[in-house]
Amino acid sequence: MELSVLLGVLVFLLIIGVPVAFSLLGATLVTFFMMDMPAIAVFQRMAGGMSIFSLMAIPFFVFAGELMHRSGIAERLVRVAEAAFGRSRGGLGQVDVGASMLFGAVSGSAIASVSAMGSTLMPMMRERGYDADYAVNVTSTSAVCGLLIPPSHNMIIYAAAAGVGVSIGELFVGGIVPGILTGATLMVAAWLVAVKRGYPKGEFPGWMAFLRAFIMALPGLFTAIIIVGGVLGGLFTATESSAVAVLYTVAVAALLYRSMGPRAFLDAAIQAVKTTAMVLLIIGSASGFGWMLALLEAPTQLANLITTVTDNPILILLIINLILLVLGTFMDMSPLIVITTPIFLPIVVGLGMDPVQFGVIMMLNLGIGLVTPPVGSVLFVGAAIGKVKVEETVKTIWPFYGALFVALMVVTYVPSVTMGLVNLMR
Repeated sequence: MELSVLLGVLVFLLIIGVPVAFSLLGATLVTFFMMDMPAIAVFQRMAGGMSIFSLMAIPFFVFAGELMHRSGIAERLVRVAEAAFGRSRGGLGQVDVGASMLFGAVSGSAIASVSAMGSTLMPMMRERGYDADYAVNVTSTSAVCGLLIPPSHNMIIYAAAAGVGVSIGELFVGGIVPGILTGATLMVAAWLVAVKRGYPKGEFPGWMAFLRAFIMALPGLFTAIIIVGGVLGGLFTATESSAVAVLYTVAVAALLYRSMGPRAFLDAAIQAVKTTAMVLLIIGSASGFGWMLALLEAPTQLANLITTVTDNPILILLIINLILLVLGTFMDMSPLIVITTPIFLPIVVGLGMDPVQFGVIMMLNLGIGLVTPPVGSVLFVGAAIGKVKVEETVKTIWPFYGALFVALMVVTYVPSVTMGLVNLMR
């Protein structure tokens, strides 16, 4: 009865448009009152969920991404991608995916990626005869790569939710090949759609132009090397690496590129504070909600239900993926990581899957939810930047959904894609 009330209130609040954080908190409080338990326990759980040391990396990574967006680093990455991929049919679509992968390697944020790439590439694509819906679809779906290619602050949330024994450094390494694979499948989809619509070919500017663009973008790209290399080399923790990323980005933007003034720095700080406050409030509310789920033994009941339906590992993994895909369409990524990790991680570990592989699966799976209505925050941001209605993009986004689903299935059923580099590191 209590579990039905908890889930029923949550669904009702989401349907009537209450923000996710307050929906989670409201459902938890109603269930607490129903069980005659003190409400202060909910807020203690919220505070505990937000007081994990590793989560301190989130505001710094978000801040670094905002600084890169406003300091011109994103534009330099676009130039590298255009020189490398721009000559194929519908070359700007390939450029969009490639630039998003590069930006993901230095920001780790899907929202920052779609904002930076959208404001830079969408006007360029429309000027060269590309349809607006194509520009939005490519930019929005390729932003998912930023959730996989390190650094990714959502991987830090997963490591905190998974508990002791899951290395953030290994998660970073595990996301490299799946991130590249996801980008490659999206490039194929972008090319196929471009061929069907008859978009123009680009021109290769020459090796000297490519080399010049690469050298200009290299200081920005070096951010990812510092973060991942420093963590794996034991120079600093993942939390400390986020602060190093901010200091390095400020130094590159202000001293080397000289492209960021006090106003841009202040704007980046304000936006980072807003984003961090939203993310941490969601994490705190999800922690209280997740604790209530555990108290009501929901994880055990769901695990028993899944194993009752089938004991085939392939089907169990497919069911878990489908559940996450459905949940991801109407809930944000951060609370879902906190809530579902304790539920599904014991099941997949029992099947012999490494927690690192499941973390990467979750990043990709829930990333698809970020570009899927009705919530789909990344898709909504992309549509707003491209000045296109979401309904119009959904009609033509299916090839890109197909590419993401193919990548998800490969990452799920071919462990070496994720674990090859991780096992080599171990």
